Amino acid sequence: MSLLDPKTWQPVSLSGGESAVVEPATGDRLGTVVLASPEDVAAASEAAVAAQRAWAATPHLVRAGVLRRAGDLFTAHADEIRDWVIRESGSVPGKAGFELHVAAQECYEAAALASRPVGQVLPSEEPRLSYTRRVPAGPVGVIAPFNVPLILAIRSVAPALALGNAVLLKPDPRTAVSGGLALAAVFAEAGLPDGVLHVLPGGAGTGRALVAEPRVPVISFTGSTAAGRAVGEAAGRALKRAHLELGGNSALVVLADADIEAAVAQASWGSFFHQGQICMTTGRHLVHASLYEEYVERLAAQAESLAVGDPYREEVHLGPIIDTGQLAKIDALVEASAAGGARVAAGGTHRDLFYRPTVLADADDHTPAYAEEVFGPVAPVRAFTGLDEAAALAAAGPYGLSLGIVTRDAALGLELADRIPTGIVHINDQTVNDEAVAPFGGVAASGTGARFGGEANLDAFTDLRWTTVRREPAGHPF
Repeated sequence: MSLLDPKTWQPVSLSGGESAVVEPATGDRLGTVVLASPEDVAAASEAAVAAQRAWAATPHLVRAGVLRRAGDLFTAHADEIRDWVIRESGSVPGKAGFELHVAAQECYEAAALASRPVGQVLPSEEPRLSYTRRVPAGPVGVIAPFNVPLILAIRSVAPALALGNAVLLKPDPRTAVSGGLALAAVFAEAGLPDGVLHVLPGGAGTGRALVAEPRVPVISFTGSTAAGRAVGEAAGRALKRAHLELGGNSALVVLADADIEAAVAQASWGSFFHQGQICMTTGRHLVHASLYEEYVERLAAQAESLAVGDPYREEVHLGPIIDTGQLAKIDALVEASAAGGARVAAGGTHRDLFYRPTVLADADDHTPAYAEEVFGPVAPVRAFTGLDEAAALAAAGPYGLSLGIVTRDAALGLELADRIPTGIVHINDQTVNDEAVAPFGGVAASGTGARFGGEANLDAFTDLRWTTVRREPAGHPF
């Protein structure tokens, strides 16, 4: 039985007008969704406030059961949802399958949150019971991007629901089905009460309305650093929490003792997986000078061997870039880098939205594709001669999301990592990794720290309340 029937996938009435669901690989229209207007955000917020009270009062076993059933449904309907992820976001089947796996795991992990201890009994100088208790924050606004639509929505939606909150989810309109309506369908079938989850596809105006909405005290935002700054500023003016997971320009550091074949295998995946359209993508390859020339040659050969095409109809390694705007940005950065002295060792060309995996040798601080987040399949490579230089290069720049270090000496890798500000470190692995049990987030321009995953979800989606109880009313001097 179909979970996502286009005739019934948006039962609520929204007023923002229709938007085509387009397949980037072909330009075909897959369907139509109705977008949310700012007025719809206000109405949904009002409904969410009313529904959230009853949901928060629901026994934890019931909430956990809904989350477990949702996890089961992501598995039961995996083929159907996988096709939407592939066709909407240009994902290869393996990447789409990974999204389904993580979505189910996020639900199972969130189910366990519902029965976590909710507070502590505190000592007190007074004759009273003094304790803390975690309470739901209230309606949570989730703004999710196009690139990994299912994971980057469910990782906030699932724990927020499990902890007793209502959720207003604004998926990117380019992936409104796999990043929004699929979640609504799953949770409805899992038994989530009406009004607890609202899916509001829309553009920047809808997002601004959600951030400004006074009945939404918490915003979970994943997207670019520029947009995240605007979200953080607006949330700050409204004195509401904003959890920001933003851009990155993550470094892979290949030390002199590294197995070069293994390093290149890591590097290729880190830069070219999902066309480089991932915040954790390896955006800077820092390679010891003794390995540099061979590394560039091997990485270029690997790039040339990768197949690029329609991931729904062909067996390929890379699919399409999401749209012409993003393609133009990638192309401009590569052309400017070549004009500035970088050597195009592989790629640098495209057909329609299919951009070839690209290797740029001899990058430096002034190479645009090295200094900026590209969000495309581009691997700038730069040499270093010592650990101090490697640490300085990896720490340079505004971002601090993920770091990979390849070395035969794991202890040395950990020592080097301690010198580089970053939210995530992988020794002998590339920069793109994710697990439902792990806290995820970056520092500096990459975000406001580890706010998603594991115990970090408790801080993200609950408030800690102090309560005292006396047997008799307290007496005071006046």
